[in-house]
Amino acid sequence: MSPKIKENVSQLKSEVKKQITTMLTAAFGFVAALSWNDAIKAMITSLIGTADAWPYMLLNAVVVTVIVVIAVLLISRYTK
Repeated sequence: MSPKIKENVSQLKSEVKKQITTMLTAAFGFVAALSWNDAIKAMITSLIGTADAWPYMLLNAVVVTVIVVIAVLLISRYTK
């Protein structure tokens, strides 16, 4: 393989890794957002009068967010 082809393959691998990292980060962010969405909807429902489970949904949102942040940090370290 010529040096030019090796360089192009290396650049392609780097770009694929970068794009996968971006997609995974976005997916984890989406999971956290959905979790917060459920928690907020439950709080509003609770204020109106029917949901007693909102503290658990809020705790769930916090836990999911922490897990997502840790996962994103690990993925970011992997790509460096």
